[in-house]
Amino acid sequence: MASRAKKATVLPTPNLPLQDLQRPAAEVLYADELKRLAEQDANLPRPGNWQLTPLSVLKFILGDADLKISPKFVGSRSLLERCIVALATNRGLMLIGEPGTAKSYLSELLAASISNDSTLTIQGSAGTTEDTIKYSWNYALLLAEGATERSLVPAPLYRGLQSGKLVRFEEITRCPLEIQDTLLSILSDRVMTIPELGDESRTLYAKVGFNVIATANTRDRGVNEMSAALKRRFNFETIPPINDLRQEMELVQRETDKLLNHAGIPLSLQPELTELLVTTFHELRTGKTSDGKALEPLSTVMSTAEAVSVGYAAGIHAYYYNQGKLAPDHLVQSLLGSAIKDTPEDLKKLNHYFNQVVRERKGDRWKQYYEARRHLL
Repeated sequence: MASRAKKATVLPTPNLPLQDLQRPAAEVLYADELKRLAEQDANLPRPGNWQLTPLSVLKFILGDADLKISPKFVGSRSLLERCIVALATNRGLMLIGEPGTAKSYLSELLAASISNDSTLTIQGSAGTTEDTIKYSWNYALLLAEGATERSLVPAPLYRGLQSGKLVRFEEITRCPLEIQDTLLSILSDRVMTIPELGDESRTLYAKVGFNVIATANTRDRGVNEMSAALKRRFNFETIPPINDLRQEMELVQRETDKLLNHAGIPLSLQPELTELLVTTFHELRTGKTSDGKALEPLSTVMSTAEAVSVGYAAGIHAYYYNQGKLAPDHLVQSLLGSAIKDTPEDLKKLNHYFNQVVRERKGDRWKQYYEARRHLL
């Protein structure tokens, strides 16, 4: 039996100007770029119900200078091509990696460029229930009318099946196994059964274009290990940390400046400060200095995303408390909140890094950076 003919939900455009939104969805933030790519793709073949061709999805994520499409993700082209192809098949896509490697951001970019809607998101946690994944009920209408389509409240998975869009399942391994396995029959048969409804309405068939992008970080592995059956229904791709220092510096510089600009702060992270920040994160993450000396890594994940947060916080600190003059002191003070969570041992390791590594580096900025270690004491 065919699924109910019900008009797909159109993502509303925010009534507020972009500058008034803390975190616009990717399809809103990059609406102009998506429009240009869609116009270029007007008569080209693509998978069913995709807004862009697979090649344009790749351009949207990696950037295209000729079309004035900004780069948004640092990763290999081959990895991204595999991710995009997986979403055109009848298997889901599982992105795994260390925290802060932009898995969630990549899933958002994929959903925005393919479905023009990245908001069909399930946030995995120990408290996630089947209702928040599939559907629930408006109990006032349920009591008044019984189980009808009007009393049904669709959740992201229902909406994705109904409209043929991508559904994002964040941190799936934080959910109990029985909640994860609600995806099994849907990913296999592309059907959701709603037994409460009558015979004509109890089966919702997936519209062409539906698929699931899930993410899981390696630090949660083993908490709620996925069943073998569910794993078989996903293509797995590992998102690695950025190993190229220059690429990481460019990304941190670009994203920090973007955040400061969006916050209305007329500052830019100076390249010398970006070098201090990214070098610190890179060396403490890899456990090795640029000249090959071994370091003891921090227990905190020193990710690129955390580095961007430190740069952003340092800019805000300098703007409001130092007449807009960014200095290494602001980096160190912001580093405390990012690198030092609840492990006193990390503070000792960070002090050791400053005393044994930063102290030996040449240049005025490195000397100022070393002197700013007083904030760690």
